[in-house]
Amino acid sequence: MRKFLASAAAAAAVFAGASAHAAQPQPWEMTFQPAATDIMRQVTWFEHYTLWFIVPITLFVLFLLAYCIVKFRASVNPVPSRTSHNTLIEVIWTVGPVVILLCLAIPSFQLLTAQYTPPEEAKLTLKATANQWNWDYEYQVDKTLTFNSAILQDADRAAAGKEDRKLYPRLLAVDNEMVVPVNTMTRVLVTATDVIHAFAMPSFGVKTDAVPGRINEIWFKAEKEGLYYGQCSELCGKDHAFMPIAIRVVSDAQYNTWLAAARTDLPGANKALMAEVDAQDKVAAAGN
Repeated sequence: MRKFLASAAAAAAVFAGASAHAAQPQPWEMTFQPAATDIMRQVTWFEHYTLWFIVPITLFVLFLLAYCIVKFRASVNPVPSRTSHNTLIEVIWTVGPVVILLCLAIPSFQLLTAQYTPPEEAKLTLKATANQWNWDYEYQVDKTLTFNSAILQDADRAAAGKEDRKLYPRLLAVDNEMVVPVNTMTRVLVTATDVIHAFAMPSFGVKTDAVPGRINEIWFKAEKEGLYYGQCSELCGKDHAFMPIAIRVVSDAQYNTWLAAARTDLPGANKALMAEVDAQDKVAAAGN
């Protein structure tokens, strides 16, 4: 079943590949953000799969309600039926839901298992510590790198080189993004210093609570370079809505260059990385 789930998710990815990849929410968006990890593809497939059950059941129940209201209303049915037992109906409404629940439970359990079972050892480990209302990131590598990431203020956009509101949208852009290499198994240890927060990245299919005094673990393997946005997803105080998460996925070479420079000059390293990514995107656009 797990192979079937993965195959179905891969097939969904092929059909989704024709659409533009979004790294952030879009106005009036009714579906998930395009998947950037295999787990998110499986989540998307499972959501589509469950709709094949939810929609027909909802329509069927609606039909039954309408039928009963019309057929058995008092004006046309003054003497109500006194039927108290029907073996066939009882068998159907017992066996039917059991079969449906099994069809939902099996792939659901497989997906849950996959979410908690990394297919390989993590090559990069970070610690994300939530504060009211920002994040501290710690790269657990040689010569540990630690920095704070908070919502980008409008007054700081020009200095940070982030004036493009399409790429750095209001309420989602941050001053310092988490930077990770593409196609690299990444472990994130999540905790908090004050109240309960939550670390959520929709395109990666990850979400976990950040609890003071406790460390939760998530993992992801981003398969496409880009800038991805998430938010704290646990009501944590008056500025809960102003606590975004931004993860920039880059090539191995770009990540290594950024990491070396960020230890001594984080703003300069971020600007250099942004310039390189922008140049790379312009070349790609020209090639298309």
